[in-house]
Amino acid sequence: MDDQPKNIRIIIADSEAIFRAGMSKIFAQEPDLEVVAQTDSMGHTLATVAETQADVVLFEAGLSLTPAEAVTEVMRRALPGVKVILVSHRSSEHETVDFLRRGVRGILTRSVSPDLLIRCVRKVSAGETWLDNQGVNWIIDAYRSQAQLGGGKQALRFSEKEMLIISGVTQGLKNKDIAVQVGTTEQVVKNYLRKIYDKLGVADRLELALYSMHRKLLDSYTPQPVERKLPVPLTMSANVAVGDPTEVPGMEVAMAEQSKKA
Repeated sequence: MDDQPKNIRIIIADSEAIFRAGMSKIFAQEPDLEVVAQTDSMGHTLATVAETQADVVLFEAGLSLTPAEAVTEVMRRALPGVKVILVSHRSSEHETVDFLRRGVRGILTRSVSPDLLIRCVRKVSAGETWLDNQGVNWIIDAYRSQAQLGGGKQALRFSEKEMLIISGVTQGLKNKDIAVQVGTTEQVVKNYLRKIYDKLGVADRLELALYSMHRKLLDSYTPQPVERKLPVPLTMSANVAVGDPTEVPGMEVAMAEQSKKA
Protein backbone atom coordinates (compact mmCIF):
# COMPACT_ATOMS: atom_id res chain seq x y z
CA MET A 1 0.00 0.00 0.00
CA ASP A 2 2.83 2.40 0.80
CA ASP A 3 4.07 2.16 -2.80
CA GLN A 4 0.96 3.85 -4.20
CA PRO A 5 1.61 7.40 -5.44
CA LYS A 6 0.35 10.17 -3.21
CA ASN A 7 -1.91 12.92 -4.48
CA ILE A 8 -0.35 16.27 -5.32
CA ARG A 9 -1.95 18.74 -2.93
CA ILE A 10 -2.63 22.17 -4.42
CA ILE A 11 -3.47 25.57 -2.95
CA ILE A 12 -5.03 27.98 -5.45
CA ALA A 13 -4.35 31.59 -4.45
CA ASP A 14 -6.14 33.88 -6.89
CA SER A 15 -8.28 36.99 -6.61
CA GLU A 16 -10.72 35.96 -9.36
CA ALA A 17 -13.37 33.44 -8.32
CA ILE A 18 -14.00 32.35 -11.90
CA PHE A 19 -10.32 31.51 -12.38
CA ARG A 20 -10.19 29.55 -9.12
CA ALA A 21 -13.29 27.64 -10.14
CA GLY A 22 -11.86 26.91 -13.58
CA MET A 23 -8.60 25.52 -12.22
CA SER A 24 -10.42 23.49 -9.59
CA LYS A 25 -12.60 21.92 -12.28
CA ILE A 26 -9.51 21.02 -14.34
CA PHE A 27 -7.72 19.45 -11.38
CA ALA A 28 -10.84 17.55 -10.27
CA GLN A 29 -10.62 15.47 -13.45
CA GLU A 30 -7.14 14.21 -12.54
CA PRO A 31 -6.96 11.41 -9.94
CA ASP A 32 -3.52 12.49 -8.66
CA LEU A 33 -4.31 16.20 -8.22
CA GLU A 34 -6.18 17.48 -5.17
CA VAL A 35 -7.12 21.07 -4.36
CA VAL A 36 -6.81 21.36 -0.58
CA ALA A 37 -7.50 25.10 -0.24
CA GLN A 38 -8.45 28.25 -2.15
CA THR A 39 -7.62 31.82 -1.14
CA ASP A 40 -8.59 35.20 -2.57
CA SER A 41 -6.32 37.68 -0.78
CA MET A 42 -2.74 38.04 0.36
CA GLY A 43 -3.61 37.79 4.05
CA HIS A 44 -5.77 34.73 3.51
CA THR A 45 -2.98 33.11 1.47
CA LEU A 46 -0.31 33.67 4.12
CA ALA A 47 -2.54 32.21 6.83
CA THR A 48 -3.46 29.22 4.67
CA VAL A 49 0.05 28.23 3.56
CA ALA A 50 1.20 28.39 7.18
CA GLU A 51 -1.34 25.80 8.36
CA THR A 52 -2.23 23.68 5.30
CA GLN A 53 -0.14 20.75 4.11
CA ALA A 54 0.39 21.24 0.38
CA ASP A 55 2.86 20.42 -2.37
CA VAL A 56 2.19 23.27 -4.79
CA VAL A 57 0.82 26.81 -4.46
CA LEU A 58 -0.55 28.45 -7.58
CA PHE A 59 0.01 32.09 -6.63
CA GLU A 60 -1.48 34.94 -8.61
CA ALA A 61 0.97 37.83 -8.94
CA GLY A 62 -1.92 40.31 -8.72
CA LEU A 63 -2.69 39.38 -5.13
CA SER A 64 -0.02 41.89 -4.08
CA LEU A 65 1.22 45.23 -5.41
CA THR A 66 4.73 43.87 -4.86
CA PRO A 67 4.62 40.30 -6.23
CA ALA A 68 8.32 39.54 -5.70
CA GLU A 69 8.22 40.42 -2.01
CA ALA A 70 4.89 38.58 -1.70
CA VAL A 71 6.44 35.42 -3.13
CA THR A 72 9.27 35.62 -0.59
CA GLU A 73 6.77 35.99 2.23
CA VAL A 74 4.63 33.08 1.00
CA MET A 75 7.67 30.83 0.88
CA ARG A 76 8.80 31.98 4.32
CA ARG A 77 5.40 31.24 5.87
CA ALA A 78 4.65 28.01 3.99
CA LEU A 79 5.12 24.59 5.53
CA PRO A 80 8.22 22.63 4.42
CA GLY A 81 8.22 21.17 0.94
CA VAL A 82 5.84 23.65 -0.69
CA LYS A 83 6.73 24.81 -4.20
CA VAL A 84 5.37 28.04 -5.70
CA ILE A 85 4.10 28.47 -9.25
CA LEU A 86 3.50 32.11 -10.17
CA VAL A 87 0.49 32.96 -12.33
CA SER A 88 0.69 36.32 -14.09
CA HIS A 89 -0.57 38.09 -17.19
CA ARG A 90 3.01 38.59 -18.37
CA SER A 91 6.38 38.83 -16.62
CA SER A 92 9.26 40.95 -17.88
CA GLU A 93 12.84 39.70 -18.17
CA HIS A 94 13.86 41.33 -14.90
CA GLU A 95 10.80 39.99 -13.07
CA THR A 96 11.31 36.45 -14.38
CA VAL A 97 14.93 36.35 -13.21
CA ASP A 98 13.99 37.88 -9.85
CA PHE A 99 11.12 35.43 -9.26
CA LEU A 100 13.37 32.44 -9.90
CA ARG A 101 16.09 33.79 -7.63
CA ARG A 102 13.48 34.10 -4.90
CA GLY A 103 12.57 30.43 -5.26
CA VAL A 104 9.62 30.34 -7.66
CA ARG A 105 9.63 26.96 -9.42
CA GLY A 106 7.32 27.78 -12.30
CA ILE A 107 5.78 30.73 -14.13
CA LEU A 108 2.49 30.51 -16.02
CA THR A 109 0.21 32.97 -17.78
CA ARG A 110 -3.56 33.00 -17.38
CA SER A 111 -3.90 31.83 -20.99
CA VAL A 112 -2.19 28.50 -20.29
CA SER A 113 -4.02 25.48 -21.69
CA PRO A 114 -5.46 22.89 -19.28
CA ASP A 115 -2.99 20.25 -20.49
CA LEU A 116 0.03 22.49 -19.83
CA LEU A 117 -1.37 23.60 -16.47
CA ILE A 118 -1.64 19.97 -15.33
CA ARG A 119 1.78 19.12 -16.72
CA CYS A 120 3.36 22.13 -15.02
CA VAL A 121 1.93 21.21 -11.61
CA ARG A 122 3.16 17.62 -11.90
CA LYS A 123 6.64 18.63 -13.05
CA VAL A 124 7.09 21.30 -10.38
CA SER A 125 5.83 18.93 -7.70
CA ALA A 126 8.49 16.45 -8.87
CA GLY A 127 11.22 19.06 -8.34
CA GLU A 128 11.59 20.50 -11.86
CA THR A 129 11.41 24.11 -13.01
CA TRP A 130 8.80 25.23 -15.52
CA LEU A 131 9.30 28.18 -17.89
CA ASP A 132 8.29 29.06 -21.41
CA ASN A 133 10.94 29.32 -24.11
CA GLN A 134 11.40 33.08 -23.71
CA GLY A 135 11.85 32.70 -19.95
CA VAL A 136 14.62 30.14 -20.47
CA ASN A 137 16.47 32.47 -22.84
CA TRP A 138 16.18 35.33 -20.33
CA ILE A 139 17.63 33.16 -17.54
CA ILE A 140 20.52 32.00 -19.71
CA ASP A 141 21.30 35.56 -20.83
CA ALA A 142 21.19 36.81 -17.24
CA TYR A 143 23.54 34.09 -16.12
CA ARG A 144 25.96 34.70 -18.98
CA SER A 145 26.14 38.37 -18.01
CA GLN A 146 26.83 37.42 -14.40
CA ALA A 147 29.40 34.78 -15.34
CA GLN A 148 31.44 37.30 -17.37
CA LEU A 149 32.11 39.15 -14.12
CA GLY A 150 33.70 36.12 -12.49
CA GLY A 151 36.06 34.72 -15.09
CA GLY A 152 38.52 33.53 -12.46
CA LYS A 153 36.13 30.79 -11.40
CA GLN A 154 37.11 28.71 -14.42
CA ALA A 155 40.27 27.67 -12.57
CA LEU A 156 38.36 26.16 -9.67
CA ARG A 157 39.03 22.50 -8.96
CA PHE A 158 36.43 19.98 -7.90
CA SER A 159 36.75 16.59 -6.26
CA GLU A 160 35.45 13.45 -7.95
CA LYS A 161 32.35 13.43 -5.74
CA GLU A 162 31.69 17.09 -6.47
CA MET A 163 31.89 16.45 -10.21
CA LEU A 164 29.53 13.49 -9.93
CA ILE A 165 27.07 15.64 -7.99
CA ILE A 166 27.32 18.50 -10.51
CA SER A 167 26.72 15.97 -13.28
CA GLY A 168 23.67 14.62 -11.49
CA VAL A 169 22.21 18.11 -11.07
CA THR A 170 22.70 18.90 -14.77
CA GLN A 171 20.81 15.71 -15.62
CA GLY A 172 17.89 16.84 -13.47
CA LEU A 173 18.35 14.06 -10.90
CA LYS A 174 16.99 14.41 -7.39
CA ASN A 175 19.34 14.34 -4.41
CA LYS A 176 18.34 10.81 -3.44
CA ASP A 177 19.14 9.56 -6.97
CA ILE A 178 22.48 11.38 -6.98
CA ALA A 179 23.25 9.79 -3.61
CA VAL A 180 22.77 6.33 -5.12
CA GLN A 181 25.12 7.18 -7.98
CA VAL A 182 27.80 8.60 -5.72
CA GLY A 183 27.43 5.88 -3.09
CA THR A 184 26.57 8.17 -0.18
CA THR A 185 23.55 9.60 1.63
CA GLU A 186 21.11 12.29 0.58
CA GLN A 187 22.28 14.54 3.44
CA VAL A 188 25.90 14.29 2.28
CA VAL A 189 24.80 15.31 -1.22
CA LYS A 190 23.04 18.35 0.25
CA ASN A 191 26.22 19.28 2.14
CA TYR A 192 28.31 18.98 -1.00
CA LEU A 193 25.84 21.09 -2.96
CA ARG A 194 26.12 23.92 -0.45
CA LYS A 195 29.92 23.87 -0.85
CA ILE A 196 29.62 23.81 -4.65
CA TYR A 197 27.20 26.76 -4.60
CA ASP A 198 29.66 28.72 -2.46
CA LYS A 199 32.59 27.89 -4.74
CA LEU A 200 30.78 29.02 -7.89
CA GLY A 201 28.76 31.86 -6.40
CA VAL A 202 25.46 30.39 -7.59
CA ALA A 203 22.23 30.31 -5.63
CA ASP A 204 20.51 27.05 -6.55
CA ARG A 205 20.32 23.98 -8.82
CA LEU A 206 19.08 25.99 -11.78
CA GLU A 207 22.03 28.38 -11.68
CA LEU A 208 24.41 25.45 -11.19
CA ALA A 209 23.04 23.72 -14.32
CA LEU A 210 23.32 26.96 -16.31
CA TYR A 211 26.87 27.51 -15.05
CA SER A 212 27.84 23.99 -16.11
CA MET A 213 26.32 24.50 -19.54
CA HIS A 214 27.82 27.94 -20.12
CA ARG A 215 31.32 27.01 -18.88
CA LYS A 216 31.19 23.49 -20.41
CA LEU A 217 32.21 22.21 -17.01
CA LEU A 218 31.57 18.56 -17.85
CA ASP A 219 32.88 18.48 -21.42
CA SER A 220 36.32 17.12 -20.47
CA TYR A 221 35.18 15.21 -17.40
CA THR A 222 35.56 11.41 -17.33
CA PRO A 223 33.89 9.84 -14.30
CA GLN A 224 35.94 7.45 -12.20
CA PRO A 225 34.39 4.17 -11.02
CA VAL A 226 32.50 4.63 -7.76
CA GLU A 227 31.05 1.73 -5.80
CA ARG A 228 27.26 1.37 -6.32
CA LYS A 229 27.24 4.11 -8.93
CA LEU A 230 24.72 3.51 -11.71
CA PRO A 231 25.98 3.68 -15.33
CA VAL A 232 24.17 6.88 -16.22
CA PRO A 233 25.49 8.91 -19.18
CA LEU A 234 27.13 12.12 -18.07
CA THR A 235 26.54 14.15 -21.21
CA MET A 236 24.51 17.31 -21.19
CA SER A 237 22.83 19.19 -23.98
CA ALA A 238 20.64 22.23 -24.29
CA ASN A 239 19.25 23.24 -27.65
CA VAL A 240 17.49 26.55 -27.91
CA ALA A 241 15.68 26.98 -31.18
CA VAL A 242 12.73 29.14 -32.06
CA GLY A 243 9.60 27.04 -32.34
CA ASP A 244 11.20 23.83 -31.03
CA PRO A 245 10.91 22.30 -27.55
CA THR A 246 13.80 23.47 -25.40
CA GLU A 247 15.32 21.37 -22.66
CA VAL A 248 17.75 22.58 -20.04
CA PRO A 249 18.83 19.81 -17.62
CA GLY A 250 16.47 19.75 -14.66
CA MET A 251 14.13 22.24 -16.29
CA GLU A 252 10.83 21.48 -18.00
CA VAL A 253 10.06 24.07 -20.67
CA ALA A 254 6.50 24.71 -21.80
CA MET A 255 6.39 26.15 -25.29
CA ALA A 256 3.63 28.69 -25.79
CA GLU A 257 3.00 27.21 -29.22
CA GLN A 258 2.10 23.87 -27.66
CA SER A 259 -0.95 25.33 -25.98
CA LYS A 260 -2.45 25.97 -29.39
CA LYS A 261 -2.18 22.28 -30.26
CA ALA A 262 -3.92 21.06 -27.11
